[in-house]
Amino acid sequence: MHSSVIDYIHQRKTHYITKWKEDLTQLVFQQEGLSDDLTEDITNEMIDLVFDGLFSEEHEQEERLRRFADRLSHYGLPLSDYIRGLQSMRQTVKSDLDAQYSEGQVAAFEAWLDELISKLVDAGAKTQERVIDLQNVALKEMSAPLIPVFDRISVMPLIGTIDTKRAQQIMENLLEGIIEFRTQVVLIDITGVPVVDTMVAQHIIKVSKAVGLVGSKCIIVGIRPEIAQTIVNLGIDLSKFSTTSNLKEGVETALAITQREITPLSTS
Repeated sequence: MHSSVIDYIHQRKTHYITKWKEDLTQLVFQQEGLSDDLTEDITNEMIDLVFDGLFSEEHEQEERLRRFADRLSHYGLPLSDYIRGLQSMRQTVKSDLDAQYSEGQVAAFEAWLDELISKLVDAGAKTQERVIDLQNVALKEMSAPLIPVFDRISVMPLIGTIDTKRAQQIMENLLEGIIEFRTQVVLIDITGVPVVDTMVAQHIIKVSKAVGLVGSKCIIVGIRPEIAQTIVNLGIDLSKFSTTSNLKEGVETALAITQREITPLSTS
């Protein structure tokens, strides 16, 4: 963009800000729950991004756009509203430039603004990717947590369906947790698994074998009568694995393996 165009825009900055703020209030900043101070702060940050961007180095501008996109994401504000705000600014400035400069110089301004919008969209997309990655990590940890209940005894409660991808997550969380908590006995509680078919049973068997390979013992708990019947009908052999019908019995078995037991407290 030609330096004379930049100087012209900068000289009329106050005029553009006044006009643009009016448009932004109507186009963008109608989000419920935002305080007036926060609304004003975000408005000013967006305006600074544009006008400071006329003189900023590319890497500096991209970093500011990234921070702005992160902030919008933090407050749950849609990026599309702010893109419309930039388009409003385009119309305001372009109408002035058309009367002062050549078609090529005006086109250079629009190209600069298009690039700014493109960078903002890209920053927003990367922010969204980071949010999704963090959510996936959280879901992974929540989908199959290993919970230490006693010294060297941990429980992994499984809830919902188990497919191949989730079975892999279960395996990873389990083996990492065994090392972290120095677990000797793991109770895999399948009470919350609605259907145990051949595929689910094979996943559980693989997980149980993996536990043995790292030197721990696995007890499968929550074998309800209907699940036991299904396992028998499917011809699935769980005879090599310790199983109990409920978590209480599983804990008692785990305590016995670690040479401990629960005894009532003396009332005397």
